[in-house]
Amino acid sequence: MSDTDSDADANSAAEPNTLRTPIVAVLGHVDHGKTTLLDKIRGSAVSEGEAGAITQHIGATAVPLETVSEMAGSLVDPSDFDLPGLLFIDTPGHHSFTTLRSRGGALADIAIVVVDVNDGFQPQTIEALDILKRTGTPFVVAANKIDTTPGWNPHEGAPIQQTYEKQSQNASQRLDSNLYEIIGNLSDEGFSADLYWRVQNFQKNVGVVPISAITSEGIPDLLAVLMGLSQRYMKEQMEIDVAGPGAGTVLEVKDERGFGTTLDVVLYDGTIAEDDTVVVGGMDGPIVTDVRALLQPRPNAEIRTEKRFNKVDSVTAASGIKIAAPDLELAMAGAPIRVVRDRELDDVIAEVEAELAEIEVDTEEEGVVVKADTLGSLEAMANALKEAEVPVLRAEVGDIAPRDVAIASTAREDEHKVILGFNVDVLPNAKKELDENDVRLFDDDVIYQLIEDYEEFVEERKRAQQETVLDKIVRPCRFRILEDHVFRQSSPAVVGVEILSGTLKNNTHIAKWEGNEPKRVGQLSGIQQQGEDVSKARAGKRVSVAIDGPTVGRQIEEGDELWVQLPEKHAKILEQELSDDIPADELEALTGYLDKHRQRDPFWGK
Repeated sequence: MSDTDSDADANSAAEPNTLRTPIVAVLGHVDHGKTTLLDKIRGSAVSEGEAGAITQHIGATAVPLETVSEMAGSLVDPSDFDLPGLLFIDTPGHHSFTTLRSRGGALADIAIVVVDVNDGFQPQTIEALDILKRTGTPFVVAANKIDTTPGWNPHEGAPIQQTYEKQSQNASQRLDSNLYEIIGNLSDEGFSADLYWRVQNFQKNVGVVPISAITSEGIPDLLAVLMGLSQRYMKEQMEIDVAGPGAGTVLEVKDERGFGTTLDVVLYDGTIAEDDTVVVGGMDGPIVTDVRALLQPRPNAEIRTEKRFNKVDSVTAASGIKIAAPDLELAMAGAPIRVVRDRELDDVIAEVEAELAEIEVDTEEEGVVVKADTLGSLEAMANALKEAEVPVLRAEVGDIAPRDVAIASTAREDEHKVILGFNVDVLPNAKKELDENDVRLFDDDVIYQLIEDYEEFVEERKRAQQETVLDKIVRPCRFRILEDHVFRQSSPAVVGVEILSGTLKNNTHIAKWEGNEPKRVGQLSGIQQQGEDVSKARAGKRVSVAIDGPTVGRQIEEGDELWVQLPEKHAKILEQELSDDIPADELEALTGYLDKHRQRDPFWGK
């Protein structure tokens, strides 16, 4: 039983007041120090590449109150707290755990957004804030890497104000300037923020805690703020029925040698035990199965041995656990898992179905195919696409498979022959299909980057289509025959002209207005600019033109104003669809032409 003693202690500590450990998510941009911060907190050294890289929970690190108090020193007095400690969700490379859910909210009770104090906000920082805003999860900002401030004099493990006071004026000014930039960035994203010791009400303001994950400076403050926030604002949320049937969220679905498909789960309510019947969300609906084994990683020292896991009999919230059970192949990351225990199985299935239904994405008859790594990130993708007014044909959790390519390839519009993949892989047999079916794949692990890339692609296509249309369409132009510039009177008439507005192109019909009637006078058969043949000329230019049909002195005269004759259909397309894509002077020629026509027929070209 010695393997589970530490867990039993952690759990029994929770039993008298049945408050569970708050679940803390650590978010932020890659390289801003999330992993280093967690390593520091749990005293292991993943960054140094040692074998002791695995935490005592699956996908989570439990830090009991005593340890928090030791690290935070005078800032945390254990007797002030009823909470048993903190549980950090720890899924490296799983940036999308920001989007894991529990009962319609975020899985995490509280979050730390790690920002590199020198590097400021990056795309993933903003994305993390968007998700926290949407789920209403309280958070603090850890302004990391203060030790890299030029001239910084480190004081290992000291609270921030203590170490700050011992810095040179130069170093503290540089740090201040970076911190105020972060506070400004938060304000741009709609959050009122300040340095944490100046915040009176953490429900209205976001506390910024300057830290170094390397020297541990400021980490006492970070832990104190997390404990204080949890104790003060979340005590009710932490009250659970320890003995009740467990409820959790699936972090990952993975194959483990000797166990088959397993689930990494964060349990946030109740207890789960070996042989319990559980219901878990799956690709084709709820899966009912029995727990074969509950697994926790072995303590760090023994991790090199073949046997990577210890079996435990039961686990109480909040904790991370690996569950081995049959029939888990179709289970989904981000899905709910519920222990049945003494309840009606149908009721529990209905509960899981209801939670899955909350995440159903509204789909359209025509649209793009969306794949994401967890249910929560699928939901976040769907929300973002809805805001961007991008229709979705199908949205599912999982890697990109041939079936997805087949569905995307049936789209009527080219801009919908697209798969948007968030944090997923392309299965080998789908790669070939993508090339053969002319389906475009966009993938990224930042949601709004993904959507931006797609929108850019749509814009690009639209531009290309409009350019093609513009090439085929007759363009408006108003020009004047210059006095003393008649080079030939007829067959064809060759005259010098000045283009007043628009684009004059070869092979277009030319008209002259007589009263309210445009009268065709001939066809443009050549343009010469400084002795060279050209196919078109723009406003402001003087060129000589050859016009088949008229004779100068009869149908046309020196000083006449002439127009390119626009077919009504072309005039309509130019006005209604392409007015943003043509130059201002061409738009002026078009408006003049339409006005003349509409004096005779108000509905011409409409």
